[in-house]
Amino acid sequence: MKVLGFALLLAGSALTPAIAQAQVAKGSFEKIANGIGVAPSSGPAGWVEVTVHGDGIIHVVASPTRTTTAPSLMVPTPPIAGQYTVTQQGKRVLVATARDTAEVDLKTGRVRFLDAAGKVVLDQAAAPAFSPTNADGKPFVVASQQFNRGTDEGLYGLGQHQNAQMDYNGEDVELAQHNMDIAVPFVVSTKNYGLLWDNDGITRFGNPRPYSLVGTDGLKVTSGGKPGFTAQYYLGDRLAVTQQEASINYQYIKDQAKWPAAAKAQTVAATGGQNTAGNAVETQKVVWTGDVTPDVSGVHKFQLYGSSYFKVFADGKEVLNRWRQNWNPWYANFDLPMTKGKRVAVRIEWEPNAGYIALLHNNPLAAPDRHSVWFTSDIAKSVNYWYVPGKDMDEVVAGYRSLTGKAVMMPKWAYGFWQSRQRYNTQDEVVDVVKKYRDLKIPLDNIVQDWFYWPENAWGSHQFDKARFPEPQKMIDKIHDMNARFMISVWPKFYPTTENYKELAAKGYTYRGNLDYGNKDWVGPGYLNTDYDPYAPEARTIYWRQIKDSLAKIGTDAWWLDASEPDIHSNLSIPERIATMGPTAAGPAAQYFNSYPLVHVGAVYDGWRQYKPDVRPFILTRSGFGGLQREGAAVWSGDVASRWYDLRAQISAGVNVSMSGIPNWTHDIGGFALEDRYASKTPTAANLDEWRELNLRWFQFGAFSPLFRSHGESPYREIYEISPEGSPMRNSMVWYDQLRYRLMPYIYTVAADTWFKDGSIMRGLVMDYPNDVQARKVNDEYLFGDSFLVAPVTEYRARSRSVYLPGATVWYDFNTGQAYRGGQSVTIAAPYERMPLFVKAGAIVPMGPVTQYVDQKPDAPLTLAVYPGANGSFGLYEDDGTSEQYRGGAYSRIPVTYDDATGVVTLGAREGQGYKAMPASRTVRVKWMAAGRPLDLDDAGDATVTYRGAAVELKRPKS
Repeated sequence: MKVLGFALLLAGSALTPAIAQAQVAKGSFEKIANGIGVAPSSGPAGWVEVTVHGDGIIHVVASPTRTTTAPSLMVPTPPIAGQYTVTQQGKRVLVATARDTAEVDLKTGRVRFLDAAGKVVLDQAAAPAFSPTNADGKPFVVASQQFNRGTDEGLYGLGQHQNAQMDYNGEDVELAQHNMDIAVPFVVSTKNYGLLWDNDGITRFGNPRPYSLVGTDGLKVTSGGKPGFTAQYYLGDRLAVTQQEASINYQYIKDQAKWPAAAKAQTVAATGGQNTAGNAVETQKVVWTGDVTPDVSGVHKFQLYGSSYFKVFADGKEVLNRWRQNWNPWYANFDLPMTKGKRVAVRIEWEPNAGYIALLHNNPLAAPDRHSVWFTSDIAKSVNYWYVPGKDMDEVVAGYRSLTGKAVMMPKWAYGFWQSRQRYNTQDEVVDVVKKYRDLKIPLDNIVQDWFYWPENAWGSHQFDKARFPEPQKMIDKIHDMNARFMISVWPKFYPTTENYKELAAKGYTYRGNLDYGNKDWVGPGYLNTDYDPYAPEARTIYWRQIKDSLAKIGTDAWWLDASEPDIHSNLSIPERIATMGPTAAGPAAQYFNSYPLVHVGAVYDGWRQYKPDVRPFILTRSGFGGLQREGAAVWSGDVASRWYDLRAQISAGVNVSMSGIPNWTHDIGGFALEDRYASKTPTAANLDEWRELNLRWFQFGAFSPLFRSHGESPYREIYEISPEGSPMRNSMVWYDQLRYRLMPYIYTVAADTWFKDGSIMRGLVMDYPNDVQARKVNDEYLFGDSFLVAPVTEYRARSRSVYLPGATVWYDFNTGQAYRGGQSVTIAAPYERMPLFVKAGAIVPMGPVTQYVDQKPDAPLTLAVYPGANGSFGLYEDDGTSEQYRGGAYSRIPVTYDDATGVVTLGAREGQGYKAMPASRTVRVKWMAAGRPLDLDDAGDATVTYRGAAVELKRPKS
């Protein structure tokens, strides 16, 4: 059905005229399949359709004229409608299900949603807004809809973003795929509903007005009595140029032409640290100063788009201090309360190093508008969204997945430890890393080959460079012999000289824009390149066949689909990006700006399932979109910087990805790109200490992320490379790696529940404690499953941190056993080797022994750590770990309950049909934890039983 829906989309335009039918009088409605169509008597919407899908999910499409909506990429096969009724009450028509009602105003077409008790949950603040625009010469509209004006609800999801924001109420988020930003137009609310905005183009959540350059946006900028900023360009300590500049704008490649000639210098980024004469390069610095005067009072929102080192000061106070690698700039947000007519002195300091910078701004919104649910898309045919009700936020995510697809199960090995590097240059390096882990008895499941294993001039050939990888199949065989898996990077990118490109191009399945621009990449002398068009079904088939014949057939286990935004050429403006990535086979590139990763990943997922129908696919991709979870794919947070702020920003990024319905997420442990002070071959002792501590704290966080993956640029990230033998750092890294494998029974169960129960692995505190207002805003903690609370350390040399413990439950410190009452912030010790970690009362945490890879000991004894203070339950899940047979019931589920009053732990009768090689019996040990009792991971437990599938009780020993 998914393929059929996609083919139907490609057969027509995005929105085609409806088949001629009887005209509906204005101010009235007619019944249509699954719902109603309304012709409002006034307002911008000429036609509003409200239809029912599944258990109370409601789809709304409001258009300027009556048209037919094409199949959705995110929702290719909507659930069939459940029971509903249609009634008219005066000038309103109600579409009601057992759990909710959509009420439509026949005059305006305004829709609002009520729960089963008649309470308004989601309310359009006004009629939809449309303004004409075009793409590729075709007519479209800018479409906008605001809801719940003045709301105090918590709002989450929207994909992955990098500004350490957990709750998006009051924030502006642009949904436009980028290296580190993942656009998923789905928001979930503490009012227990979700809203999927069904648009594939660039969309803004919050303020509908795009941010614009300071100096062009209504803010008055002066310096020295003249308009604009005073810009001072330094070469070393020498002031080379002083000039007035209306705005600060070196945002894209095209803007570099404005750089003053007298301030040009060779840079570290351009030369690697020396100029052509072999001498040290000159350092650059630019300082902008100016008085900024607003014409409206309120909290003004600013964005500093930048790379390299930059600082922002307002009236002498530092409000921003960041670093990003020079080639990968991104937005850093800051707010300034400002008073109409009152000047604010702004100073920006920047070390360019061939980087990028721009200062942008948006005026304040009225408070009710600032705190609302507001979506605006640049290219649309209609306002098109799905309302998803739920009794709690988990049920909302489940409803979203009923629309966009279930989160299919990953192979079990994917939840073990992965080692990666940018990059392994030879097949011996790859094999030797796995061998070293095995020799040192440090657990490992997956080794990853990053880009550039092909000959330099053959990107897209999918062929190994024979000089460096003479026998790739033998390499993979050796890895498999050591019980590890092999994952490889594959891009949608092609050099026109390759046979694979020629095959795709001959049928019109490659984009021409980047070639027409003459853009060359960064490899060697630079090569012309472009991406293929996955919106053409045949192109998807060809793409998979090409990687299958070259890479799948030699034993590759998993696929790393890099640069899937697509990032065809970095640091282009949005119009330039659009020009390089279309037109697509489905329509204008602007119309499908955000959906490329979904259809590209789908090509590999569908191909793998045909090639190996009983082996679970595993795909890691840098970008995602609504529905990605159905394609056997995980996402990671892109080429983030190796800095403490960026470590903290990963926490809210990962939580919101999860609350966007994508449960499997990861990040580059330690951060991808390093400052020169870390990357130097001879770092100072102080810098080396900080670099190691940052990596250790990131590794501790990684051990409690959905996927546990070490990757980044040099220095090497292997545990034995980055941490000295015998050091506290090495001990801690090995301890957390081993703990990950001890907890595999818990982790794999939580992972399986993303399929069986539509659950989430990485959870915002708000999911389990929605009424705890303080928990809504916490952006540096999260739940791992529903038993653990994780509080990563994100400050250098911090040896304690404040932890907010939500709810009224009791929380146990995993490291010490000390118990704390919830609903308070506590200061917790965070020694160098440990991260604060808590387990809630009533938790039943299953653990196994340390193994070198998952399922090394499938019949090993299980230990159940039971935390008193509340009743508890857990459904321990096991299967063969790799096949698709779980879909048909081939698994084991052992229900475990704990009665806090009696202390009795009950192992219920085994559920499921069982699976091949399932142990006939298991030794199960139970530990009844107690306040102040540290968990000894190696003790024998308090009671032991042999479990053979029948129910059995274990009673807590008398103390």
